[in-house]
Amino acid sequence: MFHYTVETSKSIDEAIQSLEDNLKEEKFGVQWQFNVKETLENKGFELENPFTVLEVCNPQEAQNVLSANQLIGYFLPCKIVVYEDNQGKTKIGMPKPSALIQMVEDESLQEVATDIENRLIACIDKSK
Repeated sequence: MFHYTVETSKSIDEAIQSLEDNLKEEKFGVQWQFNVKETLENKGFELENPFTVLEVCNPQEAQNVLSANQLIGYFLPCKIVVYEDNQGKTKIGMPKPSALIQMVEDESLQEVATDIENRLIACIDKSK
């Protein structure tokens, strides 16, 4: 699968706060928080369920991968989404860096992508 997604009993706001705290421990910062539902509503469109995209980055890892291959910048920063599904359940998920890196066809970066993926999965798991 291209993604990793978990369910939590937390509210959207609680899940986001927990995620931000756990990401800091792994030296990932939230660069931007995009409330999709709110933005669409401000533009006159309706989205039934809350949906927030967090763009997260570890500056050292970003510098390392961009120095090795600038095409990696197409995937940066990493995205983690927190949303409510159609059954009212809060979900936290992300596209897997190991799946995305395959599109660049640079085997030398697979190990780095897998390491970042594992660290982000650990943050997600701690946040649920």
